[in-house]
Amino acid sequence: MRLLLAEDEKSLSKAVKAILEKNNYSVDAVYDGIEALEYLDAGNYDGLILDIMMPRMDGITALKKIRERGNTIPILMLTAKAEIDDKVLGLDSGANDYLTKPFDTKELLARIRAMTRNQAGHTDSVLRVGNITLNRASYELSSPTGSYKLANKEYQMLEMMMSNPKQLISTEHFMEKIWGYDSDAEINVVWVYISYLRRKLDALDADIQIKATRNAGYSLEEKKHD
Repeated sequence: MRLLLAEDEKSLSKAVKAILEKNNYSVDAVYDGIEALEYLDAGNYDGLILDIMMPRMDGITALKKIRERGNTIPILMLTAKAEIDDKVLGLDSGANDYLTKPFDTKELLARIRAMTRNQAGHTDSVLRVGNITLNRASYELSSPTGSYKLANKEYQMLEMMMSNPKQLISTEHFMEKIWGYDSDAEINVVWVYISYLRRKLDALDADIQIKATRNAGYSLEEKKHD
C-alpha cells in the first residue's frame, strides 16, 4: 500500500516515514501543500497524511483543492494544535480523520488502517484465496501446513494479488504502487520478488499459484489438477 506524507518538519517526516515503511507501507515524503498536489497528480496513492501547518500552501487549502478536483483519496490530517475549530474545519473540508501531534505510533497506524480499509471496502484484516490466508495485521502468510512472516515488498505484492484474484497486474503497476516513481530499482526486481513468493506458496502446499502472462503481467490463479 502506497502513502503520501506531507509534513514540513523534516525530523518528524523522517521518523513517520521510517515507522510506516517498517509496517509494510511504501511512502513518498513531501514538505508543503504544493508538492503534495503535484505528487498526487503524478502518482497513484492509497492514502495521504497531510499536516495542516505547512509553507507555500497549508494543509487545509491543499485538502480543499484535492476534493475540488474530485479526488476521493483517504486523507488523515495532522496538526500541532488541539483546538476543536481546526478539527471541525479539516473534517468539513473533506478529511477522513484527524490526529493531533504529538501522537502515539499505534494510534497513527490504526487510523491509517481504518481509513484505507474503509476506502477499499475491506471488512476484516485477513485475506483468503484457496487454502492460503494473508493476515494484514501480522503480515503472516499461512496454510494448513505452516506459515511465513512476509517481508515488506513480498507482503505488498501478495496483498495486491490476493485482493484481486485472477486479475492481471502488470510489472509496471507493481513498480508504481510498491517501489514508487522515484525508485532506482530495476524493473526485474518484480520478477525476483515473484520468485520468492512462488517458493513460499510451494512450501505451504498452496492450491493457488502466481501465473505469468507474457507481456501482460502476473495473476493469482487456482492450480490446475490433472
